[in-house]
Amino acid sequence: MLPDVVDLLRCPVCGGGLAVGDGVVRCDAGHSFDVARQGYVNLVPGNGDTAEMVEAREAFLDAGHYRRLSEALAQEARSAIGAAGGGSAGPDAGSPAACVVDVGAGTGHHLAAVLEALPGARGLALDASSAALRRSARSHSRAAAIGADAWKPLPLRDAAAALVLSVFAPRNAGELARILTPGGSLIAATPTTRHLAELVGPLGLLSVPDEKADRLDAQLAGPFDLTGRTSIEHDMFLSREEAAQLVRMGPSAWHVDEETLAERLAALPDPLTVTASVTVSVYSRSPRP
Repeated sequence: MLPDVVDLLRCPVCGGGLAVGDGVVRCDAGHSFDVARQGYVNLVPGNGDTAEMVEAREAFLDAGHYRRLSEALAQEARSAIGAAGGGSAGPDAGSPAACVVDVGAGTGHHLAAVLEALPGARGLALDASSAALRRSARSHSRAAAIGADAWKPLPLRDAAAALVLSVFAPRNAGELARILTPGGSLIAATPTTRHLAELVGPLGLLSVPDEKADRLDAQLAGPFDLTGRTSIEHDMFLSREEAAQLVRMGPSAWHVDEETLAERLAALPDPLTVTASVTVSVYSRSPRP
């Protein structure tokens, strides 16, 4: 997919346009970036998830435990693209110009679900993890994978995206606004304080701060206007191994070692019931400068 999306990219060194060559992506100034054999290109290296974290995430997501979240993202994406209408400010779902950018895409699991709901749209999976990029590069036939650090300037042209996804990922409000077309939409998925509540104490996981949605609104205020918010909450019935995957795939993986995790899991029932509780917020890119 790289040749089909290269028009949306910009050189992270000089800001110039990029073109795909023989195994490289390069700009007119001569800055070049190797294309990995798995089909992705790392334009802005950063510190990403380990191979073990990505492997755990792939196994957990492929088991369907977050299927309702993927479905909600796809539904919101259809509504957002449809509301934007045609033209440069919001290509329709079937337009080859429409682009969905998933910032912090991980394995590309949720991006693939959104692309299925938007026939003809292109997808860009951005992530700092090479292990994640290897998977997201093959997540969907219309998705390309680009290595990028969410906290640094993104290697995309201004107004490149009709829709941006941010699912449990960092949000650089200024950069997200820059890459979105005026009137384009940002869909952000964030956990509530009830998310994985049954595991937080027993397994020593990081807790979600109170008023997460209010903090998100404040973070995005200015370039974005909140247009809708949906809550998704349901029980997940997990084996101990699936619960371990949940720990290994998220930020708590950096804080709980495998031996301690095994000891704590052994004290829990198998299977166990765990709450999934996520807020899906939709924001419109304000036309204000």
